[in-house]
Amino acid sequence: MEYRFLGKTALRVSRLCFGTLTIGPLQANLSVAKGARLIELALDQGVNFVDTAELYGTYPHIRRAIRQRDCKPVIASKSYAHTREKMKLSLQRALDGMDLPAVDIFLLHEQESDYTLKGHREALDYLLEAKRDGLVRAVGFSCHTVAALRAALGMPEIDVVHPLVNIGGVGIRDGTVTEMLSVIASLSEKGVGIFAMKPLAGGHLIAKNEEALSFVRRQPQLDSIAVGMVTAEEINFNCAFFSGQNLPVDLAETLRRAKRRLQVQYWCSGCGSCVVHCPQDALKVRAGRAHVEQKDCILCGYCGAHCPDFCLKIY
Repeated sequence: MEYRFLGKTALRVSRLCFGTLTIGPLQANLSVAKGARLIELALDQGVNFVDTAELYGTYPHIRRAIRQRDCKPVIASKSYAHTREKMKLSLQRALDGMDLPAVDIFLLHEQESDYTLKGHREALDYLLEAKRDGLVRAVGFSCHTVAALRAALGMPEIDVVHPLVNIGGVGIRDGTVTEMLSVIASLSEKGVGIFAMKPLAGGHLIAKNEEALSFVRRQPQLDSIAVGMVTAEEINFNCAFFSGQNLPVDLAETLRRAKRRLQVQYWCSGCGSCVVHCPQDALKVRAGRAHVEQKDCILCGYCGAHCPDFCLKIY
């Protein structure tokens, strides 16, 4: 497994990061025991970087996976909190939920622009306080936009960013992957740590998984790449790929055939809450129920967290 330092931080991370969104209640909804076993499988193969968020509901899975390990993985979490008090609560939930003395990386979740970053300034200032107090080791934000990354160029307090990057630019809301990578290069020159998300575009690029993963692995400014993994086969494949090992042809083909979709259950009432909270504008209410534009959906599952009737499932 290849390892790199995350920007100018002292955090040495595996090039493959385990993205835990897929194992949690917003997607596969694995039991704590099963999800923990998958994380352990990745850790045993050299992965030392785990990404989560308050929204994902995977703190118990991570806590169980790391509880008896002498060498703990680097852990990144995120929160939508925008005030000091709410961010303080979010950080404490992460510390308690994963039984940690400090969280390695804590991010503002899904920033869009300079405007949203200013709106979350109070929360960011609290994270900077927590960093000084030793409760957080690095701070920053995640984003699906080029505009948010550009804003980070003028924010020397940002240690780490977590942008959406894939070969097709799928999910980038305000530009191309070339534009995203250009700003990433500028941030990297400033010493900002960068770990990418959605290299397979939430499954849209699964049919050419090796090409898509090769693309992100070739980008020198990407210190690590978070990949959502929900089966032992996916973990074995990705760990082998990022370790430069020969890939079993049959396994690669099996994974290429795997496809997932966001499905709306028949009991949907058409309340529209999911539409409001979809970061990709992939949901609309038609004829009294939610409708998914599959070409725009990146299978983040965030909509499901806001459905009062649990109508949205990823299969």
